[in-house]
Amino acid sequence: MTLLLSAGILLWIGLTLLLSELRWFARRPLTERLAPYVPGGMGRRGRAGLLSAESFREAVGPVARNLGSQFSRLFGVSEDLDRRLRRVHADLDVTEFRVRQIGWALAGLGIGALLAVAARPPAAVAVLLTLGGLLLAFLLLEQQVTAASDRWKRSLHLELPVAAEQIGMLLGSGYSLVGAIDRVSRRGRGSVAKDLRRVLARIRQGVDETTALGEWSELAGVDAVERFASVLAINREASDLGRLISTEARGIRRDVHRELVETMESRGQQVWIPVTVATLAPGVIFIGIPFYTALQGFLG
Repeated sequence: MTLLLSAGILLWIGLTLLLSELRWFARRPLTERLAPYVPGGMGRRGRAGLLSAESFREAVGPVARNLGSQFSRLFGVSEDLDRRLRRVHADLDVTEFRVRQIGWALAGLGIGALLAVAARPPAAVAVLLTLGGLLLAFLLLEQQVTAASDRWKRSLHLELPVAAEQIGMLLGSGYSLVGAIDRVSRRGRGSVAKDLRRVLARIRQGVDETTALGEWSELAGVDAVERFASVLAINREASDLGRLISTEARGIRRDVHRELVETMESRGQQVWIPVTVATLAPGVIFIGIPFYTALQGFLG
């Protein structure tokens, strides 16, 4: 009787775990049903099983997130990871990125340990190889996110004058602010267009236009975006907003042109470095030979 009761309990537990993976049996939580309609692509995650990779990620996620943030601050990375990921419209959230980063770091640790065992170097070199693989893998992924964030900020700075002029022309032709943002975001394919689609999604969620634009300027981290968003925020107060936007667009374009001229001048100066070295090296040789000969004659 006890054996049958134990077998029945095990069968019931097994059937429950098996049927919980079927959609018609297990009703999904409300957050998962609403996730496909939330901006940011949160609806792509499926329901985590008991022994699935998702459940493992949920278990080790907090530890990986805390360790990753501490290591980042230790190596001088001050900007929040969540802000950098949201800035570049990354598919990963902070927990997923930190879990992947810790996994790569452990893989680097294992590779470094294998190299140390195979080569059998001195103890100090073995420790350096082992820890170097861990730090290299960790910092490589961190650098990739930071570089992507910097490229996105640079792209915003370069694309903003054109997008600002387009919004200014649309407002001058009778479009509303939301209509102008919608048209530019749908017709554009660059960084500004993607950010404007996010702003538009926030407005459609019920957020005020000023608040949505303020969130964009705070997330972008670009001075030109902050000035442009502050001009758009006075939409309900200014009657000639199109002219103000056009003036701001010309100012942003002047800043971009000034930076371009500075970059060209700097590269023009760098061109002369190898020319100078190539010119001085033969001269030093030609001067050094008679000087060495005269010195030998003086000493002899």
